[in-house]
Amino acid sequence: MKEPLTLALPKGRLFKQVQKHFSEKGIIFDFEDRKLTAYDSKGLLKIILVKNSDLPTYVNYGIAGLGICGEDVIYETGLKFNNLLPFDFGGTKICLCGKQGEGEKKDLNGLTIATKFTEFTKDFFHGEGTPVKIIKLNGSVELAPILGLAPYIVDLVETGSTLKANNLEVIRTLKEIGVNLIANPSYYKTNYEKINELINILKD
Repeated sequence: MKEPLTLALPKGRLFKQVQKHFSEKGIIFDFEDRKLTAYDSKGLLKIILVKNSDLPTYVNYGIAGLGICGEDVIYETGLKFNNLLPFDFGGTKICLCGKQGEGEKKDLNGLTIATKFTEFTKDFFHGEGTPVKIIKLNGSVELAPILGLAPYIVDLVETGSTLKANNLEVIRTLKEIGVNLIANPSYYKTNYEKINELINILKD
């Protein structure tokens, strides 16, 4: 029997979408209670369940040769992977948001922004020539404008319902964020035949 490919999947919202997509292609898997590893019904994959922000690290170190995650997560790490297959699910957008009706007001110091996406925010606004002061948060960034920590946030937006509930709004969309199958470059070189077989299954 062939050795299965190793695939890291993120906990949370994206996991369910990946599981559904894979099952539609005949690759069926589930995790027993509290277990963090599982095998699919065909024996193609050993699947490892990890925290979303940790996924690129596991793939980078070859603990999992493959992973599925959003471009935002990879951008923040600065790590380089082979992007093998974009998916048409799980996409979102990264936006500049603030209090309703106030718009984007720059002063001599530019913008003060609270975000967990510090690298993206810095690079985006510096690329526009806008000075930016960034306050890093890991939790609910929507609190920052409400409590006066920062007038703006940069965050992922799907429906916008959380923003609306907190009297915030999207000021502008900065980038559309897709979800990709990624590979550790060395792992891809040594397993490219099996990986390409998997890609063909997922594409059909």
